[in-house]
Amino acid sequence: MSSFKVPNRDEVSTTNQAIFDQVEKAVGFVPNIYATMAKSENALKNFLDFANAPSSLRTKEKEVINLAVSEYNQCQYCLSAHTAIAGMNGFSSDQILELRAGTASFDDKLNALAQLAKNISENRGATDQTVVDNFFDAGWSQENLIDTINQIGEITITNYLHRTTEVPVDFPIAQPLELTTTLN
Repeated sequence: MSSFKVPNRDEVSTTNQAIFDQVEKAVGFVPNIYATMAKSENALKNFLDFANAPSSLRTKEKEVINLAVSEYNQCQYCLSAHTAIAGMNGFSSDQILELRAGTASFDDKLNALAQLAKNISENRGATDQTVVDNFFDAGWSQENLIDTINQIGEITITNYLHRTTEVPVDFPIAQPLELTTTLN
């Protein structure tokens, strides 16, 4: 069990209270991972600025990265959150399982993206050239490569924050990939 208590709105700074209000209005609640960031005067704002910055990647493409990287990093919080978000963005349950494994047999371009995200994570940035070449061959640009690495950095922040703090997951729990593949 985590020794990190998730703060409520009254326990954070005035600046972070305003951010809580914005997040609650947009999402319907303040996810525990965001609330935990509010223990810092600056981390939540800095993270949300980073997460909401313009990108050449669409939301659905970002979810491909989020799922592959969160699975590799074994972050239960982010897997649960992004499984729900990916579903809201049109991915089926089976597609989400594939994306978590770093593949997408249902779409060649997304497959190259998922494989790249997984490979970058596994190799700590020393990406296999064949994977990079496949990414470009699938129609992605150099701008997309840079934005993919940026997205990996974003999801890695929340992966590491949760793995370190173990704050409670406040999304429907994503089952372990090994268990879900055994059940199918």
